[in-house]
Amino acid sequence: MLQYSFMQNALLAGVLISILCPIVGVFLVLRRYSMMGDTLSHSSLAGVAIGLILGTNPLLTAFIFTSICGILIEILRNYYKQYSELVMSIILTLSLGIAIILISTGKASANINSFLFGSILTVSSKDLYIISILSIISIILLIFLYNKLLYITFDEQGAFISGINVKLINYLFILLVGATISVSIRIMGILVISSMIVIPVATSMQLNKGFKKTLFYSILFAFIDIILGLILSYYINSAPGGTISLVSVILLVLIIIFKNIVKK
Repeated sequence: MLQYSFMQNALLAGVLISILCPIVGVFLVLRRYSMMGDTLSHSSLAGVAIGLILGTNPLLTAFIFTSICGILIEILRNYYKQYSELVMSIILTLSLGIAIILISTGKASANINSFLFGSILTVSSKDLYIISILSIISIILLIFLYNKLLYITFDEQGAFISGINVKLINYLFILLVGATISVSIRIMGILVISSMIVIPVATSMQLNKGFKKTLFYSILFAFIDIILGLILSYYINSAPGGTISLVSVILLVLIIIFKNIVKK
Protein backbone atom coordinates (compact mmCIF):
# COMPACT_ATOMS: atom_id res chain seq x y z
CA MET A 1 0.00 0.00 0.00
CA LEU A 2 2.68 2.51 1.00
CA GLN A 3 4.71 1.86 -2.15
CA TYR A 4 2.18 3.89 -4.17
CA SER A 5 2.81 7.63 -4.35
CA PHE A 6 -0.92 8.44 -4.40
CA MET A 7 -1.38 6.63 -1.09
CA GLN A 8 1.63 8.42 0.43
CA ASN A 9 0.14 11.76 -0.66
CA ALA A 10 -3.28 10.80 0.74
CA LEU A 11 -1.87 9.75 4.11
CA LEU A 12 0.27 12.91 4.44
CA ALA A 13 -2.73 15.07 3.55
CA GLY A 14 -4.81 13.05 6.01
CA VAL A 15 -2.38 13.76 8.86
CA LEU A 16 -2.58 17.51 8.19
CA ILE A 17 -6.38 17.39 7.99
CA SER A 18 -6.58 15.40 11.24
CA ILE A 19 -4.78 18.25 13.01
CA LEU A 20 -6.53 21.20 11.40
CA CYS A 21 -10.18 20.03 11.29
CA PRO A 22 -10.67 19.33 15.03
CA ILE A 23 -8.80 22.48 16.09
CA VAL A 24 -11.22 24.59 14.07
CA GLY A 25 -14.08 22.26 15.02
CA VAL A 26 -13.64 22.76 18.77
CA PHE A 27 -14.22 26.50 18.45
CA LEU A 28 -17.15 26.02 16.04
CA VAL A 29 -18.89 23.49 18.31
CA LEU A 30 -18.40 25.50 21.49
CA ARG A 31 -19.68 28.64 19.78
CA ARG A 32 -22.79 26.73 18.57
CA TYR A 33 -21.62 27.24 14.97
CA SER A 34 -21.62 23.58 13.90
CA MET A 35 -23.97 24.35 11.02
CA MET A 36 -21.52 26.93 9.69
CA GLY A 37 -19.05 24.15 8.90
CA ASP A 38 -21.77 22.23 7.06
CA THR A 39 -22.91 25.34 5.16
CA LEU A 40 -19.41 26.37 4.08
CA SER A 41 -18.41 22.82 3.10
CA HIS A 42 -21.39 22.61 0.73
CA SER A 43 -20.67 26.15 -0.46
CA SER A 44 -17.20 25.02 -1.56
CA LEU A 45 -18.86 23.07 -4.40
CA ALA A 46 -19.37 26.36 -6.25
CA GLY A 47 -15.71 27.25 -5.71
CA VAL A 48 -14.62 23.88 -7.09
CA ALA A 49 -16.89 24.32 -10.14
CA ILE A 50 -15.42 27.78 -10.77
CA GLY A 51 -11.89 26.35 -10.63
CA LEU A 52 -12.72 23.51 -13.04
CA ILE A 53 -14.30 25.91 -15.53
CA LEU A 54 -11.44 28.44 -15.33
CA GLY A 55 -8.81 25.70 -15.50
CA THR A 56 -7.20 26.75 -12.23
CA ASN A 57 -6.59 24.66 -9.10
CA PRO A 58 -10.05 23.97 -7.59
CA LEU A 59 -8.66 23.95 -4.05
CA LEU A 60 -7.61 27.59 -4.35
CA THR A 61 -10.91 28.73 -5.88
CA ALA A 62 -12.78 26.71 -3.24
CA PHE A 63 -10.82 28.51 -0.51
CA ILE A 64 -11.54 31.93 -2.02
CA PHE A 65 -15.26 31.27 -2.59
CA THR A 66 -15.77 29.60 0.80
CA SER A 67 -14.04 32.52 2.54
CA ILE A 68 -16.32 34.98 0.73
CA CYS A 69 -19.37 32.98 1.82
CA GLY A 70 -18.07 32.95 5.40
CA ILE A 71 -17.64 36.72 5.37
CA LEU A 72 -21.19 37.11 4.00
CA ILE A 73 -22.47 34.96 6.88
CA GLU A 74 -20.73 37.23 9.37
CA ILE A 75 -22.17 40.35 7.69
CA LEU A 76 -25.72 38.94 7.54
CA ARG A 77 -25.55 37.96 11.21
CA ASN A 78 -25.90 41.68 12.00
CA TYR A 79 -29.27 41.74 10.18
CA TYR A 80 -30.59 38.46 11.61
CA LYS A 81 -29.16 38.45 15.12
CA GLN A 82 -31.89 36.23 16.55
CA TYR A 83 -32.07 33.88 13.55
CA SER A 84 -28.53 32.73 12.81
CA GLU A 85 -29.73 29.47 11.20
CA LEU A 86 -31.63 31.59 8.63
CA VAL A 87 -28.34 33.15 7.52
CA MET A 88 -26.88 29.68 6.90
CA SER A 89 -29.85 28.80 4.68
CA ILE A 90 -29.47 32.00 2.65
CA ILE A 91 -25.77 31.38 1.95
CA LEU A 92 -26.33 27.68 1.27
CA THR A 93 -29.07 28.50 -1.24
CA LEU A 94 -26.89 31.11 -2.97
CA SER A 95 -23.80 28.91 -3.26
CA LEU A 96 -25.64 25.74 -4.31
CA GLY A 97 -27.57 27.74 -6.91
CA ILE A 98 -24.28 28.98 -8.39
CA ALA A 99 -22.79 25.47 -8.25
CA ILE A 100 -25.77 23.82 -9.98
CA ILE A 101 -25.79 26.43 -12.76
CA LEU A 102 -22.05 26.02 -13.40
CA ILE A 103 -22.10 22.21 -13.27
CA SER A 104 -25.19 21.99 -15.50
CA THR A 105 -23.26 23.76 -18.29
CA GLY A 106 -21.25 20.54 -18.64
CA LYS A 107 -17.86 22.21 -18.37
CA ALA A 108 -17.26 21.22 -14.73
CA SER A 109 -19.09 17.92 -14.43
CA ALA A 110 -16.29 15.60 -15.64
CA ASN A 111 -14.27 15.62 -12.40
CA ILE A 112 -16.94 16.69 -9.94
CA ASN A 113 -17.55 13.26 -8.36
CA SER A 114 -14.05 13.03 -6.89
CA PHE A 115 -14.65 16.36 -5.15
CA LEU A 116 -18.09 15.34 -3.89
CA PHE A 117 -17.06 12.00 -2.39
CA GLY A 118 -13.28 12.31 -2.01
CA SER A 119 -10.64 10.12 -3.66
CA ILE A 120 -7.24 8.81 -2.59
CA LEU A 121 -6.23 8.68 -6.25
CA THR A 122 -6.60 12.39 -6.97
CA VAL A 123 -4.26 13.88 -4.33
CA SER A 124 -1.39 15.00 -6.54
CA SER A 125 1.97 16.35 -5.39
CA LYS A 126 0.80 19.83 -6.38
CA ASP A 127 -2.35 19.42 -4.27
CA LEU A 128 -0.22 18.18 -1.37
CA TYR A 129 1.93 21.33 -1.55
CA ILE A 130 -1.16 23.55 -1.48
CA ILE A 131 -2.69 21.52 1.37
CA SER A 132 0.59 21.72 3.32
CA ILE A 133 1.01 25.48 2.84
CA LEU A 134 -2.61 26.29 3.77
CA SER A 135 -2.48 23.91 6.76
CA ILE A 136 0.79 25.30 8.14
CA ILE A 137 -0.36 28.92 7.75
CA SER A 138 -3.71 28.07 9.37
CA ILE A 139 -2.12 26.25 12.33
CA ILE A 140 0.33 29.13 12.93
CA LEU A 141 -2.54 31.64 12.80
CA LEU A 142 -4.61 29.51 15.18
CA ILE A 143 -1.72 29.40 17.65
CA PHE A 144 -1.34 33.18 17.37
CA LEU A 145 -5.10 33.79 17.89
CA TYR A 146 -5.63 30.99 20.43
CA ASN A 147 -6.10 33.09 23.60
CA LYS A 148 -8.34 35.66 21.91
CA LEU A 149 -10.42 32.99 20.21
CA LEU A 150 -10.81 31.20 23.52
CA TYR A 151 -12.00 34.39 25.20
CA ILE A 152 -14.47 35.17 22.38
CA THR A 153 -15.74 31.57 22.37
CA PHE A 154 -16.83 31.66 26.02
CA ASP A 155 -17.69 35.36 26.38
CA GLU A 156 -17.89 37.37 23.17
CA GLN A 157 -19.38 40.42 24.87
CA GLY A 158 -16.71 40.36 27.60
CA ALA A 159 -13.98 40.06 24.96
CA PHE A 160 -15.35 43.11 23.16
CA ILE A 161 -15.48 45.15 26.38
CA SER A 162 -11.91 44.16 27.23
CA GLY A 163 -10.70 45.72 23.98
CA ILE A 164 -10.36 42.69 21.70
CA ASN A 165 -11.26 43.40 18.08
CA VAL A 166 -13.96 40.73 17.97
CA LYS A 167 -15.03 41.44 14.37
CA LEU A 168 -11.48 41.11 13.04
CA ILE A 169 -10.91 37.87 14.96
CA ASN A 170 -14.22 36.48 13.67
CA TYR A 171 -13.28 37.31 10.07
CA LEU A 172 -9.85 35.73 10.48
CA PHE A 173 -11.46 32.65 11.99
CA ILE A 174 -13.81 32.40 9.00
CA LEU A 175 -10.75 32.42 6.71
CA LEU A 176 -9.36 29.55 8.81
CA VAL A 177 -12.60 27.62 8.38
CA GLY A 178 -12.44 28.24 4.62
CA ALA A 179 -8.84 27.01 4.50
CA THR A 180 -9.73 23.92 6.56
CA ILE A 181 -12.56 23.00 4.22
CA SER A 182 -10.53 23.57 1.05
CA VAL A 183 -7.62 21.39 2.21
CA SER A 184 -10.04 18.61 3.16
CA ILE A 185 -11.93 18.41 -0.13
CA ARG A 186 -9.61 15.98 -1.92
CA ILE A 187 -9.67 13.41 0.90
CA MET A 188 -13.05 13.87 2.57
CA GLY A 189 -15.21 15.08 -0.28
CA ILE A 190 -17.53 18.08 -0.10
CA LEU A 191 -20.55 16.14 1.18
CA VAL A 192 -18.93 14.92 4.41
CA ILE A 193 -16.19 17.43 5.27
CA SER A 194 -18.24 18.80 8.14
CA SER A 195 -18.27 15.37 9.81
CA MET A 196 -14.51 15.57 10.40
CA ILE A 197 -14.91 19.08 11.84
CA VAL A 198 -17.66 18.08 14.27
CA ILE A 199 -17.60 14.32 15.06
CA PRO A 200 -14.09 14.06 16.60
CA VAL A 201 -14.98 17.00 18.84
CA ALA A 202 -18.28 15.36 19.80
CA THR A 203 -16.36 12.16 20.60
CA SER A 204 -13.79 13.89 22.80
CA MET A 205 -16.50 15.83 24.65
CA GLN A 206 -17.84 12.50 25.93
CA LEU A 207 -14.67 12.20 28.03
CA ASN A 208 -15.64 15.32 30.04
CA LYS A 209 -12.15 16.80 30.10
CA GLY A 210 -11.02 20.43 30.15
CA PHE A 211 -10.67 22.53 27.02
CA LYS A 212 -7.04 21.67 26.23
CA LYS A 213 -7.53 17.95 26.81
CA THR A 214 -10.70 18.02 24.72
CA LEU A 215 -8.71 19.66 21.93
CA PHE A 216 -5.94 17.04 22.23
CA TYR A 217 -8.37 14.11 22.17
CA SER A 218 -10.23 15.67 19.22
CA ILE A 219 -7.00 15.63 17.21
CA LEU A 220 -6.26 12.06 18.34
CA PHE A 221 -9.73 10.81 17.36
CA ALA A 222 -9.57 12.66 14.02
CA PHE A 223 -6.19 11.06 13.31
CA ILE A 224 -7.59 7.59 14.04
CA ASP A 225 -10.70 8.26 11.94
CA ILE A 226 -8.80 9.51 8.90
CA ILE A 227 -5.91 7.04 8.85
CA LEU A 228 -8.14 4.03 9.52
CA GLY A 229 -10.69 5.31 7.00
CA LEU A 230 -8.04 5.79 4.30
CA ILE A 231 -6.62 2.30 4.85
CA LEU A 232 -10.08 0.72 4.73
CA SER A 233 -11.07 2.69 1.62
CA TYR A 234 -7.90 1.44 -0.11
CA TYR A 235 -8.65 -2.21 0.61
CA ILE A 236 -12.40 -2.17 -0.03
CA ASN A 237 -12.12 0.30 -2.95
CA SER A 238 -14.58 2.81 -1.56
CA ALA A 239 -14.72 6.61 -1.45
CA PRO A 240 -12.57 7.75 1.51
CA GLY A 241 -15.02 10.45 2.61
CA GLY A 242 -17.82 8.04 3.36
CA THR A 243 -15.47 5.48 4.93
CA ILE A 244 -13.85 8.05 7.21
CA SER A 245 -17.26 9.41 8.25
CA LEU A 246 -18.51 5.93 9.07
CA VAL A 247 -15.38 5.17 11.12
CA SER A 248 -15.80 8.45 13.04
CA VAL A 249 -19.42 7.67 13.95
CA ILE A 250 -18.51 4.10 14.99
CA LEU A 251 -15.73 5.45 17.21
CA LEU A 252 -18.18 7.94 18.76
CA VAL A 253 -20.63 5.12 19.53
CA LEU A 254 -17.84 2.98 21.03
CA ILE A 255 -16.74 5.84 23.30
CA ILE A 256 -20.34 6.38 24.46
CA ILE A 257 -20.70 2.64 25.21
CA PHE A 258 -17.35 2.59 27.02
CA LYS A 259 -18.35 5.64 29.05
CA ASN A 260 -21.61 3.99 30.16
CA ILE A 261 -19.82 0.76 31.08
CA VAL A 262 -17.33 2.65 33.23
CA LYS A 263 -20.17 4.52 34.98
CA LYS A 264 -21.90 1.25 35.86
